[in-house]
Amino acid sequence: MIIFPAVDMRRGKCVRLVQGRAEHETVYSEDPLVVARRWCEQGASWLHLVDLDGAMVQGSHNRTIARKIFEALPIPVQFGGGVRTLSDIEELLAAGATRVIVGTAAVERPDLVEEALSRHPGQVVVGLDARRGRVATRGWNQLEALEALPFARDLARRGVERIVYTDIGKDGTLQGPNLEATGQMARESGLKVIASGGVSSLQDLSRLRHLESSGVEGVIVGKALYEGRFSLEAALSAVAG
Repeated sequence: MIIFPAVDMRRGKCVRLVQGRAEHETVYSEDPLVVARRWCEQGASWLHLVDLDGAMVQGSHNRTIARKIFEALPIPVQFGGGVRTLSDIEELLAAGATRVIVGTAAVERPDLVEEALSRHPGQVVVGLDARRGRVATRGWNQLEALEALPFARDLARRGVERIVYTDIGKDGTLQGPNLEATGQMARESGLKVIASGGVSSLQDLSRLRHLESSGVEGVIVGKALYEGRFSLEAALSAVAG
């Protein structure tokens, strides 16, 4: 199972939010590049990079920082936040992103995902964010009528291979991941799933590892690392084997 340390950027800084709420922000570093390098040096095999301003449709210069991170790190980086057009996807891939995550646009413009997948197979991931079983978009500020699991099944039918599945109610809370929903998503959607939201302990990681056979191939870890609940080295050990 892959551990994806998360670097969330807002206004050029490395931050964490609680349940996606901007008013519940903690700044962990003035320089996301320094943080990204630290996770790489500590053994990360992947990095999860997010432009929160882009996700919230507020505009930012975070992509300039993202390019520096792509160039500086010898490990693959997946990038999400504010990706809404094919040109966004191709610009980010050209800049050095290994995978690009499409969220809101996957709901509002399904044709975009299909075209992007046909041009860049294996490099486009859908970010499926859910609140109480329904899909959320626009930086988690808009709750759609779509139910998460049927939407995931439709994504699989359209050729999507992988999703980042976030239980918004768990994100940034350090209350443990939604194991039941994550496992069900992996088993019943036919997609590879990267779990996100709520990891607080090494036990959480061990429990997620037991879902690997169901299709959960990785987990994004953010606040628990920044708050020192455990080290990246310990996290990597917890999912090894």
